[in-house]
Amino acid sequence: MNGAHPLDFPAWSALNGRQACFGMGDDQARRYDPAIGVFAGVGRRDAASLAALGALITQFGDVAMLEAVAPPPIPGVVVASTDLGVQMVEVDPASMPSPDFEVVDLTDDDAPQMLALAQLTKPGPFFARTHELGEFIGVKIDGRLAAMAGERMKPEGHTEVSGVCVHPDFRGRGYAAVLTQLVAAKIRGRGETPFLHAYAHNTPAITLYERLGYRLRRNVLMMRLSAA
Repeated sequence: MNGAHPLDFPAWSALNGRQACFGMGDDQARRYDPAIGVFAGVGRRDAASLAALGALITQFGDVAMLEAVAPPPIPGVVVASTDLGVQMVEVDPASMPSPDFEVVDLTDDDAPQMLALAQLTKPGPFFARTHELGEFIGVKIDGRLAAMAGERMKPEGHTEVSGVCVHPDFRGRGYAAVLTQLVAAKIRGRGETPFLHAYAHNTPAITLYERLGYRLRRNVLMMRLSAA
């Protein structure tokens, strides 16, 4: 959207910039490859752009809009679900002590365990190739992936911290906080601003992010759109 802040329409900004290679569509509507992500955006909220988004949904499956205001009705498309969420931006990074556990870089070889952990803990949409969107790090215990965090959407000047999750067997050890801080530090090191999304009902996660220096930028709607 012309003149809009990149975080107002993060998927659209990312898919028209650094992550264009992961998308499909045109200058009216774009979405992530379904094997990688579910988010989508439109260039304008006019009839032509919404029709183009509807065509992408019909051809490639569900999408999600992560924006402050719901889009107008789209012919041939229904709203499958709506969740309230928050968009937070790091404004005052907390000091980061050295972890007393080993943190490892995750690779394609770890993809099955990453997907399984995300499906178990449900941090948000995560698919077989979501890990390709950015760098992911994790903690392994006896070969098991105990926790992970990484990068997802990359709108202009920003990178989203995402996929933050800890296996129930390993909670309470500080893994989520440390991994979130390490991912954010890498993002800041590139001269970008870390941001993230969380479900509004996920009070423990929001409390953690506030403690790490994130502040609410705006409330958002997580709308899942399906072909009628």
